[in-house]
Amino acid sequence: MKLDLSVTGDIVASMQAEILAGEKAVTRAMRQAGSDLKQNWRGQITQAGLGRRLANSIRSQTYPKSGESLKAAALVWSNAPQIIGAHDTGPLIRSKDGFWLAIPTPAAGKGTRGKALTPGEWERRRGLRLRFVYRRGGPSLLVADGRLNSRGLGVASRSKTGRGRSTVPIFLLVPQVKLAKRLNLARDAKRAEAAVPGLIVANWFSERV
Repeated sequence: MKLDLSVTGDIVASMQAEILAGEKAVTRAMRQAGSDLKQNWRGQITQAGLGRRLANSIRSQTYPKSGESLKAAALVWSNAPQIIGAHDTGPLIRSKDGFWLAIPTPAAGKGTRGKALTPGEWERRRGLRLRFVYRRGGPSLLVADGRLNSRGLGVASRSKTGRGRSTVPIFLLVPQVKLAKRLNLARDAKRAEAAVPGLIVANWFSERV
């Protein structure tokens, strides 16, 4: 048997063109996979009722930042990793000092930039002392002897006679809190990873057509 092999055209140029097509295909595929994962994670966060601001903390970046490469990669991350991670894992939260967790009631109000107040901060802001109330059948309380204002916040009473004065629960005291798992980021990440080979093939084919 006699075989005859012949090459038409410039094989070096053909291989170079194929490599360039592959670089474009891989880079485009990783860019699309990263963008899709970012949007899916943002969608999960908003659907869980965690707000658009937290959803927008999800970012993505394709590497290299410019040009194409067969080793292109996509990174998706959050600018609020602790908050996102807590809702993704549903951890058991305990007090750092081993005592109580102080959970603000609506009467406590908010601190700077909407952050939750600590008992010490609340006392400094309101000029009132908090009083501990133990309850056997439920969470213990930190209460203030004052009144509720028109916005439902606990404040000092202005009455000299005591009229309108009441005991206002400001903080619930619990030994620990189990945060509900509201996100499943790994599910979307696995789907994005599984889609990458198909995206590469589709983009590579479009380069050759």
